[in-house]
Amino acid sequence: MSQVLDSIADGVFTHRIREQWTEQLGRRLDILIAGCGRETVIFEDRLDSRVVGIDEDRPPLRVHTASRADLAAWHLGDLRAVPLPPRAYDVVQAPFLLERIEHAELVLDRLVAALRPGGLLLVRLRDRASAYGFCVRMTPSWARRALWKGFVRAGTVGPLPAVYEEVSSREGLHAYCLMRGLMVAEEYPATSGDARIGPRASLTGMVCRLVDRLSGGRLPSDHDEIAFVIRKPQNHFARLI
Repeated sequence: MSQVLDSIADGVFTHRIREQWTEQLGRRLDILIAGCGRETVIFEDRLDSRVVGIDEDRPPLRVHTASRADLAAWHLGDLRAVPLPPRAYDVVQAPFLLERIEHAELVLDRLVAALRPGGLLLVRLRDRASAYGFCVRMTPSWARRALWKGFVRAGTVGPLPAVYEEVSSREGLHAYCLMRGLMVAEEYPATSGDARIGPRASLTGMVCRLVDRLSGGRLPSDHDEIAFVIRKPQNHFARLI
């Protein structure tokens, strides 16, 4: 199930990136992956692109980043300070980053500023307003470390911090985009949480459904991820960060 849902999000993102490349008449795309230490994103070989990655400097993230062959360059550290030249990228992709970092809106501001006008911001986030997101952020870090290997697939990077600021939700990201003059073009809910697809997926699903029921539907169990296609306007009179 997760592989199908992942392929939908990845397929949509790949299609939008190819459209962006076509609109630029085949000029090389400059692509930034914010959160390169967790997620592996594969781009089509036929697409002329240069991919740069950034992420926090944590041991599991560093190991995964160093193993990637698709990055022309990468920088690890405080995402409020890593090198991000303004208007340098045609596409910024942030896979499962916002929910695990502090000062997420400030980091988002830097990512948007690094986008050229008309650029794409492709976000996949773990929804804090879902039953799964609620369970993750309410579980103490020591308990997550103790349970991690028993609930996720072998080789999964983590456990990583569970910060879940307000912007890590559908409503939070929509509010952010409205204030910054960004356009949310598409969004896709999905189920892909590490514990929802791990060896104890049935137990995790049962807990999520219980949380859904006890919350009166305010914390839904039918998804835990939302993928967004966001556009930075071309209009020079639009608000720029």
